[in-house]
This record gives sequence, structure tokens and C-alpha cells, in this order.
Amino acid sequence: MTARSATAWLRAGDRTLDLAHRVAVMGIVNRTPDSFYDRGATFALDTAVEAGRRAVEDGAEIVDVGGVKFAPGPPVPVEEEIARVVPVVRELAGVVAVSVDTFQPEVARAAIAAGAAIINDTTGLADPAMAQVVADSDAAVVVAHSLAAPRTQLPMPRYDDVVAEVVTWLEDRRARALAAGIPPDRIILDPGHDLNKNTLHSLELTRRLGEVAALGSPLLVALSNKDFIGETLGRDRAARLAGSLAAAVYCVQQGARIVRVHNVAETVDAVRMLEAILGWRVPPADALVHNMRPEGNE
Repeated sequence: MTARSATAWLRAGDRTLDLAHRVAVMGIVNRTPDSFYDRGATFALDTAVEAGRRAVEDGAEIVDVGGVKFAPGPPVPVEEEIARVVPVVRELAGVVAVSVDTFQPEVARAAIAAGAAIINDTTGLADPAMAQVVADSDAAVVVAHSLAAPRTQLPMPRYDDVVAEVVTWLEDRRARALAAGIPPDRIILDPGHDLNKNTLHSLELTRRLGEVAALGSPLLVALSNKDFIGETLGRDRAARLAGSLAAAVYCVQQGARIVRVHNVAETVDAVRMLEAILGWRVPPADALVHNMRPEGNE
């Protein structure tokens, strides 16, 4: 059984995405020297911009630009984070909906001024000022579940029922967003796979994702190459693509409508195939050749 996102439309900047029967792929561009996945491969400005353009060519409808990784580490000055992300936003905003992964209101304000359409806050509006920055704009916001203070460790996180607690927490933070004046069709929820959670927690969240989708807001999942996939399969970061695709397809069936990924082309193929199987899309007429002509197969 496939869950349907209760909120069909997402407004982000001057773009509107129909998510009722379509999955939006969000490509990741890390402009950090110490990123989790690519280890700084896209830190240079021209490389980051090219990675964003390539993601669009591969089918991404959103490109998520980050200047500071989530994992624990020394603080990055706000001015430095702005210097990392804003030039990329300026280069890409004309061709794709740009999301900026930040928990700093000042960075969000500068990114929106440069053309960002979405602010991806992995602290879930922990700073109330972030909600006001987004409310004062046309941008959408991703409210992601996490418990620790930014860039700090939460050793051995414990939950009585991880899904129920994540759902309650997201409801509370969504209420914070609404109270600040952010319209409901500009609020995206993210259960935060691996963010202050162990592998068993992330697997349980995936298994019961329909309970999170039932909240009714557009649902984003960020699963790509994460540790819960690596630990489940015994794979290092370079060998987690198959597991990432399997998790993404399952999550879409449970109601996710945005998937944040490193491997854009492969994920686009996977979700477009799922859309066709579910009857959400029809293959292009000019591509239908097999047993479709009097002379037989070609």
C-alpha cells in the first residue's frame, strides 16, 4: 500500500511543486572542506557550481547547498558560512530551486536575499529567529528532527518510541513555524534519519514512516549513503548506493515526496520508475516500441 502526501503542493520562492503524484529529487552540494560524503570534493566555488548544474542536468528539481556539516566540530563563523553558500546560490537560483542547509538565521537571510527558495534547518527551528526570517520571505523551510545543540555530540541517544517522539516533536516545531507566520504549504518535515539516532532508530523510522507522513506536511527524507545504511549492509560510504536507493523507494511508498541525495541520476531513475509502476506517470509515447508495432519487437 502506498501512502499519499496529504499536502499536494509545495511553494518555495517563486516555484510551486505538485507533490501529489511526483517525487522531487534534491541534489546535495557540500561547500565544506570536511563534508561527510565527498570529503571536500566540491569545496571550490567553481566545482560547487558545476556540481549543482550537473545535478539539474541529471534531473534534480532542488539543489541543497551546505556550508557547514551537521557532524560535531569547531564552529564556523557566520561570515565564513555566508561566503561559502551565497555565491553558489547566486549562480544556481536562476535554473533551479536552491535550498540552503543552515541553522543560522543570518545565513538564511543572506541566502534568501541571494535567491534561495528553501532553508533546510537541521535543528528544526531551534532558534526562533530562524522561523521569523523564513516567515518574512517567500521561502519554504525544512524542519528536521534533531536533539543535540548544533555541531555537538549526543552519545547513545535513547527513545522510548522513536517514531512517536519524532512525530510529537515535529508537530511542535511545525506549530512554531505556523505561529511565526509561515504558511503550511511552505513547511516541509524531515524525520532526521541518523541525526542523533542510531541505526536501529533510523530503521524503525523508515519502517513506520507512514506515521510521520500522516502529519500531512510535505515529507523529506535524507537517507543517502548514511551510516544506518552502511551498518545495516556492512558497506563503506563508497558502496551504499544500492541500499540508499532501496530506502528511498520504500520511503516514497510510505509518503515521502522529497528525497535528498548525493547520487542524483540513479535516484531520479529509481523514483521515476516507481512513479510509472504506481500509475503516477506514463512513459513518453515515442518511447513505447516493445510489442507496440505491427512488425513486432524492435
